[in-house]
Amino acid sequence: MSTMSAVYINGRFRTADRTEPVLEAATGELLGQGADATTANVDEAVAAARAALPGWRSTPPEQRAHILSAFADELQRRARSTEELVTRENGMPISLSRGANGAFPPALLRYYAHLITTTPQEEVRPSMVGHTIVRREAVGVVAAVVPWNYPQALAAFKFAPALAAGCTVVLKAAAETALDALVFAEAAQACGLPAGALNVIPGGAAAGAHLVSHPGVDKVTFTGSTATGRVIGEVCGRLLRPVTLELGGKSAAIILDDADLDVTMRGLRSASFVNNGQTCFLSSRILAPRSRYAEIVEALAALADGLRVGNPLDSATDVGPLVSERQRDRVLDFVASAANSGAKLVAGGSIPKDRDRGWFVAPTVFADVDNSDRLAREEVFGPVLAVIPYVTESDAIALANESEFGLAGTVWSSDEDRAMEVARALETGTVGINDYQLDFRAPFGGVKASGIGRELGPEGLDSFFSLKSIYRTGQPALPHPTPGMQP
Repeated sequence: MSTMSAVYINGRFRTADRTEPVLEAATGELLGQGADATTANVDEAVAAARAALPGWRSTPPEQRAHILSAFADELQRRARSTEELVTRENGMPISLSRGANGAFPPALLRYYAHLITTTPQEEVRPSMVGHTIVRREAVGVVAAVVPWNYPQALAAFKFAPALAAGCTVVLKAAAETALDALVFAEAAQACGLPAGALNVIPGGAAAGAHLVSHPGVDKVTFTGSTATGRVIGEVCGRLLRPVTLELGGKSAAIILDDADLDVTMRGLRSASFVNNGQTCFLSSRILAPRSRYAEIVEALAALADGLRVGNPLDSATDVGPLVSERQRDRVLDFVASAANSGAKLVAGGSIPKDRDRGWFVAPTVFADVDNSDRLAREEVFGPVLAVIPYVTESDAIALANESEFGLAGTVWSSDEDRAMEVARALETGTVGINDYQLDFRAPFGGVKASGIGRELGPEGLDSFFSLKSIYRTGQPALPHPTPGMQP
């Protein structure tokens, strides 16, 4: 398990010039010293990525795919220690960490390694006076800025398709999870990824701000808060720089009046409480029909009270600690605000009595929340649910859409066709029916204040290409059988 304070630039580890303590979420004790990248580190990393770009971009797709598959193998070899390290850094239950931090990044690398070999680099289209060759080219140097809540998975969202497309990457990891970010560097070095193709610089907001505005960067991809995303969007707009923003959410779970409550509660266990509530796509607004309101509130309270809060390294734990004392205090402030607004506390609402170390908050449910209340409008990023009553199905849809966010949502019904019609009416980038599970073969992202662009699926690869049209007269010649180039 890596606890070194280093940056990884141009294929080499370097001792960090500046460090920041990384604390264990469950205990508050020192876990290690993480790198806090300086502006000089950012400049060096961008320079390394730009120097590596011509060679990596011109590497045949089949060869890039081979290297990315080897990268996946190296991450897989380190999966057990990576899973534990992330759990200790951010409090993610180990049962979730095994998939999100252990299995997912290698799987995504292999997916894009395959996809790049089947995606044509050039397509021929007939035109009025001849034909046009539409060519996909790597967009260039990518600045990838990732948060602490799913540090391994969300980094892979970005560097896997970027590297597959032929881009080079500067990965700016969050300070809270600076230690696990170096696993990518270890694996990249071991698999033979060319020096400079992937640079890893953990650090804080200053490093991120310098990176996204750097003149040597061609595209920015960011996951994080809407507030920070707005700032990055303004910078990229001024620079006319392409940007992908995956931002916050306040997603609604619409429980229809015919829903099977046992099925619904089993699904909301993860859809609403996964990763201790530190998940952007959570169904944290529960819209319940008046005709079954008391029954649903009682079931949600029982669900929250039945979740096991404890050591995140214990496989039986459902809810671990939040990432930091600051985050815990922020969540508790939301709880206090909701209590003062007139909402009814039916579960949780405090620090568990048996958790005097670390940053725990008991799973919490408030009933009788108004859709205009702070708890219903703002992203809490903790295990806190707001239950909001509605009368008709059209009321539920209107309440769900009455939000500045539009990242996710769920619909719960015994009639999946009915649920599909409701899902189609929601103003959001993703919707789950009687469940919510990301599919890395399909696009993920939001509308409104939840972001711009899409990640995952073929669309996630497309975002790292720029398109060039080459106009030609005459009939097109048959292409040579070059890997990655199909008619």
